Amino acid sequence: MEKTICELFAGVGGFRLGLEKSSKDWRTVWFSQWEPGRTNQWAHGCYVGHWGDIDENTGMDIAKVDKKTIPDHNLLVGGFPCQDYSVAKPLSESEGISGKKGVLWWQIAETMREKKTPFVLLENVDRLLKSPASQRGRDFGIMLACFAELGYNVEWRVVNAAEYGATQRRRRVFIFAAHSTTNYSAGRANFTAIEIMERHGFFARAFPISQYAPPQYSSVKYTDIPLISESFTYNFKNAGYMKNGRLATTDVTPVFEEATALKSILQRNVPDKYYIRGNLEKWEYLKGAKRVEREHKNGHKYMFSEGAIAFPEDLDMPARTILTSEASLNRSTHVIEDPETGKLRLLTPVETERIQGFDDEWTNSGMPEKFRYFCMGNALVVPMISRMGKVLNEIFEVE
Repeated sequence: MEKTICELFAGVGGFRLGLEKSSKDWRTVWFSQWEPGRTNQWAHGCYVGHWGDIDENTGMDIAKVDKKTIPDHNLLVGGFPCQDYSVAKPLSESEGISGKKGVLWWQIAETMREKKTPFVLLENVDRLLKSPASQRGRDFGIMLACFAELGYNVEWRVVNAAEYGATQRRRRVFIFAAHSTTNYSAGRANFTAIEIMERHGFFARAFPISQYAPPQYSSVKYTDIPLISESFTYNFKNAGYMKNGRLATTDVTPVFEEATALKSILQRNVPDKYYIRGNLEKWEYLKGAKRVEREHKNGHKYMFSEGAIAFPEDLDMPARTILTSEASLNRSTHVIEDPETGKLRLLTPVETERIQGFDDEWTNSGMPEKFRYFCMGNALVVPMISRMGKVLNEIFEVE
């Protein structure tokens, strides 16, 4: 099978870069990257700067793109934001996906329906499995029901990149879907769900596990989506498998690999502008433990508390999760003691690129420095994609 990719919500190209690092045979036939509300589409420009553009539709709202115009492809990938996927009105009253909320997921579903893509690999924040807070598991249940209706078998796994050797403690859920007509699905027809999650599945091969908890079982149907939206709740665990709408889920323990220490990716001779001058008390407050009384809009008072964050960061540990607000004056920003000067400073854009596994200066494409940090906060950990790419290379060889 030809290794052709369609990359939705492409950002600065983490999926494409990771797959190409696993094999030069991968060929991206189309991508989409559009940031709503922004005059300058910096991420799209960065992507195009590395690989060139494809057509006039790659930098526009995906909802306005006729999915029939997307070139045929064998792997659909995307790191899409976590949204509200509830149904706006009963399925019988809706017109396909137009009657549903959660725009971005439904754009993926529409693309799968139109292009009949054999394989799908998606990434999201791990809270997707528990969203929304008022109806835990509903959003992911709707996604699984869509996959089932379109004929896909689905695996999922929450991966902490640091547990598999990376420089960042970043937890994300990855979703791999294979259509029931693929050789891959046929080759797993006689395996149990536990055998898929433990040894023979996509994620078991990319991210080996040492043990698993007793599994839980349930089922979802596309015809039940209005019911799922209104009342479905489920405690999805950090690994799972669904076939023909029947699902199993369990918590698994990784075969831990030594993480990469933050100190190993630091630059030398860092410019003065990254050093902290003033506001030290503010930084100490933000990073420190606190317990303060707050008040809801309805007048109800409650105690807000949070633990301390290392200040400065422990350079022998991997980084915490890089967020889009990195380098601004806030609690989540990394502050390190520079090994050369002994002074406190922020991470540089190149250091955040290294933490995410991108090449140095990947985002140095004319965008403002603030947006370079933003792009890395939105990005994938590239080495995790390369690990999955190696398994995909094996899968595609026998299709």
